[in-house]
Amino acid sequence: MVKNTEDKPLAQNKKARHDYEIFETFEAGIVLTGTEIKSIRQSKIQLRDGFARVKNGEVWLANVHIAPFEQGNIFNVDELRTRKLLLKKVEIAKIEKALTGSGITFVPLKVYLKNGFAKVLMGLARGKKEFDKRETIKRREQNKDIARQLKVYNR
Repeated sequence: MVKNTEDKPLAQNKKARHDYEIFETFEAGIVLTGTEIKSIRQSKIQLRDGFARVKNGEVWLANVHIAPFEQGNIFNVDELRTRKLLLKKVEIAKIEKALTGSGITFVPLKVYLKNGFAKVLMGLARGKKEFDKRETIKRREQNKDIARQLKVYNR
């Protein structure tokens, strides 16, 4: 049987795109237990307050909530535990160097399945100022208006 290679997002962090300017992304695997992957496949994961740190040459994902699996009983683990991310050494060194700069954070953007494995798209981000957020909203509204007018015009 051929595994599904689609990367349909199971969870997205829309707040991260609003609050941060993402300037580089990395795809990472996540070290999970059996019941955690079952919950992720049911899309019971929240990335809203998540972030990652580099400790001892390893990247750790914190504050990501994975709901306990209903049939997991004694095998369920803490929902907010820190989870190890699987990245190459070169990528970890690049991330660690970027995080030493001021105002840079490493946030999860989306979680998806790829060839049966859970992957998380992580982004190096810098916080936006309030006027940047307003500019983004304004630009989005302008694009919606243009799309509406083109739709009416093309009828």
